[in-house]
Amino acid sequence: MLKAMRKHAKYFYVLFFIVILSFIFWGVGTVDKSTAVPIAEVGKEKISLEEYWAAYDRARDYYRNITQGNFTEEMEKQLNLKQKVLDSLVDEVVLAAEAKKIGIRVSDAELEEAIVNDPAFLREGKFGKDVYLRTLQLNRMTPEYFESTKRRELTLAKMHRLIGESVDLTDEVLNDAAPANLRQALLSQLREKAVRSYVEGLKKQMKIKINQQLIG
Repeated sequence: MLKAMRKHAKYFYVLFFIVILSFIFWGVGTVDKSTAVPIAEVGKEKISLEEYWAAYDRARDYYRNITQGNFTEEMEKQLNLKQKVLDSLVDEVVLAAEAKKIGIRVSDAELEEAIVNDPAFLREGKFGKDVYLRTLQLNRMTPEYFESTKRRELTLAKMHRLIGESVDLTDEVLNDAAPANLRQALLSQLREKAVRSYVEGLKKQMKIKINQQLIG
């Protein structure tokens, strides 16, 4: 079981860049950050404690699902789950700030395409505006808030691709005759490492305050 957990943990960093914002969507709705307790401050942006716990709950649910309900407290400690969630939230904010700085954006057409193809809003295989609005209402969210959040999620995905595409395999790393699946796995690892290094470099240039005591 632990071997399987480590396999999934290996890609934890990548997963969070793509899905943290969907954790917020399905978890807490809008958060008033002017009064909410911040667990972290990244530049001028705050990450509220409510956002953190929503992300943590979703992460724990994810691991419970892949272990078919056998995700123990010991496994959680070995994965250092609480810290990974916090680190990923901070990294998301850092990467989003850099995307804005260098002009990476998501067009209205790209946003619309992502929404109309979201399985959560489909009825019999087609986008249903009534389903969309009702789903948002049930989650106490306005279309404006959700679309802003979705645009940010897509922007992060663009940044991930942009950084990853700068990495490729060389003959020194892996022989051209290697199986395609092995080459793809290694390439994914190298791109993950590139993203991590890129974000760590950005963090050194930013003022980041973490209220670690809030999560123990």
